[in-house]
Amino acid sequence: MKTPTLASILALATAATAQLRGFNYGATNADGSCRGYSDFVRYFNDAKSLSGTSGFTSARLYTSIQCGTAAAPIEAFRAAIDTDTKILVGLWASAGRGVYENELNALLAAARDLGSAFTDRIVGISVGSEDLYRSSPQGVANNAGVGATGAEIEGYIGWMRDWIRGTALESKPIGHVDTWTAWVLPENRGVINSVNWLGHNSFPYFENTKPNSIDLAASNFNSAVAQTESVAAGKPVWVTETGWPRVGPVSRDAVASTANAQRYWKEVGCSLFGRRNTFWYTLKDANTAQTQLSFAVTPLENATPYWDLRC
Repeated sequence: MKTPTLASILALATAATAQLRGFNYGATNADGSCRGYSDFVRYFNDAKSLSGTSGFTSARLYTSIQCGTAAAPIEAFRAAIDTDTKILVGLWASAGRGVYENELNALLAAARDLGSAFTDRIVGISVGSEDLYRSSPQGVANNAGVGATGAEIEGYIGWMRDWIRGTALESKPIGHVDTWTAWVLPENRGVINSVNWLGHNSFPYFENTKPNSIDLAASNFNSAVAQTESVAAGKPVWVTETGWPRVGPVSRDAVASTANAQRYWKEVGCSLFGRRNTFWYTLKDANTAQTQLSFAVTPLENATPYWDLRC
């Protein structure tokens, strides 16, 4: 097998930039129940058949481990094959080396057992999600939970590259997902040097240390992306999470409502779709920690959007 060069991997990451649009999919539902194969099949099909829009044929995952197991591959992998869905693979990186090793083993097992039907649908691999933010002074001050340091994420990326060498996963562009406030910290420069692409998460609704009304949402979002791009060293920046809640408390000037969720979709989402790799947050609620918030585009039970998705 020919070893891919950094240039070829970067070209792969860049070439996908105008092609991918999808949603984020958690391993559980908002009530804490595990999502299984049939759930993922239904959700992936719902995303592909949304009224008023099209092209949502990609899915971003946070973990490669099936909920309720120690290291079995997440059933979303097989569902992706059966629905012809592209996958941005995720490995959880904030629970220590033991859990991360289980993540690696789950991904490698899926590649071995599902073969090219699975690996051909992988558009990238993300080592972690907002780990740097959670371990940063800002994340600690906001009680964001357990994270991982830049040195730890660098180590995990190196471990990943070692383990996938010589497999069908070796050519896949590897990235990390975080907030712009974490990306710009000098101590995280090593992570930027280690990845092929940077995942950008930003929610103007939550940025309550400055004016953040829906009127300013698009400009605040674009400013945040520019911050990440300023340290990306020319590497592709993928939008891996953004959205506006239709239900939730007031966040300084930001009001959660269906009308504002629709406006954010049209002003921010429609400016991204087809132009930059984008994974919207979210098709259906899954975050058990956000019991008073809903970012869902559709209910759990069906694929009827809460608002007009036409751009």
